Amino acid sequence: MTVPMDYETLRVIWWGLMGFLLIGFAVMDGHDLGVGTLLPFIAKDDEERRLVINCVAPTWEGHQVWLVLGAGAIFAAWPMIYAIAFSGFYIAMFLVLASLILRPVGFKYRSKMDQPRWRSTWDWCLFTAGAVPALIFGVAVGNALTGAPFSLDRDLRMTYEGNGLTELLGLFPLFCGVVSVAMLVMQGATFLANKADGVIEARARRIAMAAAAVTIVLFALGGLFASGIEGYVASGLAPDGPSNPLVKSVTRETGALLANYGRWPLMMLAPAAGFAGALLCVLFLRLGRARLAMVASSLSVSGIVATAGVSNFPFI
Repeated sequence: MTVPMDYETLRVIWWGLMGFLLIGFAVMDGHDLGVGTLLPFIAKDDEERRLVINCVAPTWEGHQVWLVLGAGAIFAAWPMIYAIAFSGFYIAMFLVLASLILRPVGFKYRSKMDQPRWRSTWDWCLFTAGAVPALIFGVAVGNALTGAPFSLDRDLRMTYEGNGLTELLGLFPLFCGVVSVAMLVMQGATFLANKADGVIEARARRIAMAAAAVTIVLFALGGLFASGIEGYVASGLAPDGPSNPLVKSVTRETGALLANYGRWPLMMLAPAAGFAGALLCVLFLRLGRARLAMVASSLSVSGIVATAGVSNFPFI
């Protein structure tokens, strides 16, 4: 016997599915983005860089499927959000896609010639393919929390009212971008500490511990930052009816991003996981337990991404 579901239940299910897919992308492709960001710094010669590249080359393509599925989930459940994101954030999305294209090209062409300058150029392309998406994804999350400038007419046609990329580079979104880079460097470094050996493993362990400490500090500062900025509060919602943004009213309130933690205390598990995972990552690395450190790093990444989601619930 099938159980009918109302709009409200379906929205929560799809919201959870979208969060699961985005967390999956941050955890799985976070390994690749972090390793790419570290490539010019953690490996000192061509042999070491080939070793680092070989750690992620067999799996990076499969990890990107999480991003495709996440975008598909947004399109399936909230096509208007999909349209607004890909229109308002067009330049940012273009930079992400252009950077990600450098990754397969870099893997393919780096070994075609033996000249040091040729290989160094592709190494920096692989760095760009890791660092730029890591930064912009964080900036995008920051803008999702603070809002994007658009309007809807009575026929639900969207008009973006920003002035391009500079509109997205506010102080809080940029801070979220830095948090994203720090956490993905932690994720990539713990991955290398688990997969590599010798000097690469030793450097990766040191970098991972430093990145985990930076992530803890920045995540805590992000909470303080969020408490002093305006978030959105919606009223007049019809949770059991079709989505129509025009039937609700929205106000901006300082501290609204933290209001859910008082309303639903279980949501505190998300930021707690972000802090606990990073702390455990440092502990396990000091104990020489690289595999457990990678699990702990993944827990931290999951908690940080989930924190952004629950802070804005149910406003999407």
